[in-house]
Amino acid sequence: MPLAVKIGVMLEVPALLWQLPALCRRIDFLSIGTNDLVQFLFACDRGNPRLADRYDPLSAPMLALFREVLAQTQAAAIPLSMCGEMAANPIEAMALIALGFRTLSMAASAIGPVKTMIRSLDAAAVADYLDDIGYRPDHSLKPKLEAYARDHAIAL
Repeated sequence: MPLAVKIGVMLEVPALLWQLPALCRRIDFLSIGTNDLVQFLFACDRGNPRLADRYDPLSAPMLALFREVLAQTQAAAIPLSMCGEMAANPIEAMALIALGFRTLSMAASAIGPVKTMIRSLDAAAVADYLDDIGYRPDHSLKPKLEAYARDHAIAL
């Protein structure tokens, strides 16, 4: 029996967003590498403390980017996963799950806290909340998501 090789792409540079329709016709799966993608999208050095406030994975533009990638991969029936520090952070993972991500890759040490958050999460309710606040001009939606989690007993 011949071995089936699956071909995938790690989306880490914003330029690939404009190639995604053509890419989806040629790949078997896609993974978003949040560390580099966020850094490159905001053109900042995530390791520089003077620029750290510009690196925000819970900003409206970043969430809009994720929505677009989700829509395109779902339309093409391409499995999508998320890896990087974002998937391992419970508040950020909460937003990703609410957006529709179902495969998160993270370090083993992050599994417990993220699993605890997932068990206390009503993903549909958070998705509705993100629809309400997701296009605000706020620099970060993190404070609003933290308040929502606190008000709805989501374990962070």
